[in-house]
Amino acid sequence: MTRILGISAFYHDSAAALIHDGDIIAAAQEERFTRKKHDNSYPRNAISFCLDEAGCMVCDIDYVVFYEKPFLKFERLVETYATFAPKGFQSFRVAMPIWIKEKLFQKKMLLNELASHEGGFENPEKLLFSEHHLSHAASAFYPSPFERAVVLTLDGVGEWATTTISIGQGNDLKIKKEIYFPHSLGLLYSAFTYYIGFRVNSGEYKVMGLAPYGTPRFKDLILDNLIDLKTDGTFRMDMSYFNYCTGLTMTSKKFSDLFGEPVRQPDTDPLTDFHMDVAASIQAVTEEVVLRLTRSIRSEFGIPNLCLAGGVALNCVANGRILRESGFDNIWIQPAAGDAGGALGAAYLAWHHELNNPRQPASKDAMKGSFLGPDFEQSSIEERLRTTGAVFDVLTEEEITGRTAEVLSEGCAVGWFNGRMEFGPRALGARSILGDPRSPAMQKLLNLKVKYRESFRPFAPSVIREDVSDWFDLDRDSPYMLIVAQVRKDRQLKMTAEQNRLFGIDKLNVPRSQIPSVTHVDYSARIQTVHRETNPRYHDLITAFKERTNCPVVVNTSFNIRGEPIVCTPEDAFRCFMGTDIEYLVVGQCFLAKDMQTVEARDYKEEFELD
Repeated sequence: MTRILGISAFYHDSAAALIHDGDIIAAAQEERFTRKKHDNSYPRNAISFCLDEAGCMVCDIDYVVFYEKPFLKFERLVETYATFAPKGFQSFRVAMPIWIKEKLFQKKMLLNELASHEGGFENPEKLLFSEHHLSHAASAFYPSPFERAVVLTLDGVGEWATTTISIGQGNDLKIKKEIYFPHSLGLLYSAFTYYIGFRVNSGEYKVMGLAPYGTPRFKDLILDNLIDLKTDGTFRMDMSYFNYCTGLTMTSKKFSDLFGEPVRQPDTDPLTDFHMDVAASIQAVTEEVVLRLTRSIRSEFGIPNLCLAGGVALNCVANGRILRESGFDNIWIQPAAGDAGGALGAAYLAWHHELNNPRQPASKDAMKGSFLGPDFEQSSIEERLRTTGAVFDVLTEEEITGRTAEVLSEGCAVGWFNGRMEFGPRALGARSILGDPRSPAMQKLLNLKVKYRESFRPFAPSVIREDVSDWFDLDRDSPYMLIVAQVRKDRQLKMTAEQNRLFGIDKLNVPRSQIPSVTHVDYSARIQTVHRETNPRYHDLITAFKERTNCPVVVNTSFNIRGEPIVCTPEDAFRCFMGTDIEYLVVGQCFLAKDMQTVEARDYKEEFELD
């Protein structure tokens, strides 16, 4: 019996994951417990949760594995500053004391933190370190259903690598090719995120959502100046346009001069058609890079299966094109594709590489639907809700399903808190806000009055797996909301000549299909297929909604407001419910109506920083 704890921390999205004899027991991000978005601190709460779920203390853990190698990262930092000196000296002067005091001695720091848990962890020989991109690759390959696969990882930067190509076979996983810092598709996308005025490491989703409102008229400008893209998808960037090597800003004045406008200031400058065109252009370049890469490696290695991880793998629009156009028969994407998933990959590497244990590809879903976080017993839910002052009815499972489907069909927004919390950035029907996709007003309502965020941001459809091909140009599993496909032509609504002349955000209010609230302006949708095997209660709810409406689809967005981590506990759910215009809340078998509550609502949105 072998227990292995994986940890990712100290950059962003700290997390912990625990596997037991190769089986995933638990995984969670620290932000869900601390309520600090993208929390990068030592994941004490996430580790404690994983230990509790496994029924053990830290002294019972056989190995602890950190997801990257701090010394290699320090080497890259020093060499980068030396290369660009004297530029960036101020940033170097600030960074060095932190590295020398803390990060360079991360092994000692980790051992001290682990020892402070109940039971302690005293054996330094049992603390291992993986490589950043190998951890990403392992998180994608080992839970996948493939005996053999090509694994592509793309992100900002690990130690040195920004892009890797690996081959996984059985329990073996080896990196074959790499692209090194500062040449990074992830950092290129983040540079445009910064330029458009969104926050780096969280606003990239906004760029992807904004892109369909624009025209990619700057694509050639980017390819001619910023990035030298080869036919096989490898690339180099002209660093004179960027400042991220020296930690000052993401882009230089030369970058702004090239596009003809300064960096947008989010507090004062409006989003214009120019910014939409810039977003469309970097999205088009990103898709071009990943398509060239995936077509090249499909041809070179002759393997029909592809696994994806790293932050760029969360670009579901690009993933949809890979699925349709790369030539791979099958793709599998790690739902916690960013740094949080590195904790899981690191644990897998110890099990398969360090201990050389055999691997059996998952016959079903080794990630268990990514429902790997905390769950709450019904008695605990009721006690916690009473403590908050909530007023609720306790219903049977059948009654909960029926009443929720009914209020959804009436156009109400529902907070849905169900079973184990999701691991990764997507709400998959465990911590979700739900709505009726047939409502033309639902997207704007949820964005402005519930999520308190930009009106242009799209929502995803959760659709019963059995019915997905009746509504979308997709007939395969997409359980993790990581693939974009078109709404079927026979479900689309034709635009009038006048509507076709609209540009930018003016397109937002034009219904595009029979399910307008989940249909983006380009007729696309970020699809989640719902499977009875992994989430029977959510499947039952959508089935009940279908019985009332003849529509097997619901709007699904994460249960939080902008700047807030997804809710974790019943108390979190109730606070979010009372601080927004959500009309009903379901927590376990508790059903809450807003108009029955006696607790005074407060200005909830001011508690969290803008994302």
